[in-house]
Amino acid sequence: MTTTMTSWRSTILSRQGHRLLQVGSALLLYSFFEGFAIPSLGSPRIGLSVHTVSALQSVLFLALGLVWPRLALAPASARLAFWLLIYSSVAILVAYTIAAVWGVGNETITLMGELPHGLVRGTPFQEGLIKVIAYSSGFGLISFVLIFWGLRVDD
Repeated sequence: MTTTMTSWRSTILSRQGHRLLQVGSALLLYSFFEGFAIPSLGSPRIGLSVHTVSALQSVLFLALGLVWPRLALAPASARLAFWLLIYSSVAILVAYTIAAVWGVGNETITLMGELPHGLVRGTPFQEGLIKVIAYSSGFGLISFVLIFWGLRVDD
């Protein structure tokens, strides 16, 4: 690989790593502030899940932000992994947040409907919206495969 390409790749990965650190910090703040809203949500139990998921995602983003510059990925693969990671994390967080605020989503988040202060079945629109957003977060699997591949030793 040429020196220019290596330098360009290093710059891109370093910038993306810094952005992941910023997103991780923002998610940590979201987790803190969302925690105050838990008692007033349509489903406080799912609100606690939102709080936990956003805290977990913040730690994941902070760790990946530190590792990101070391990935052995081509610029296009790095961009794809970066954006799919962000999209999938935000999508599942949005789906759970909507479910917590509305107190509905039992069709998609079934286990929580069985717990006290869980979810009930919403309108077809509400259930469909939560389902589409939550299931679309599955694209994050592509990101994790690329990250795993990028952790190989670069020759």
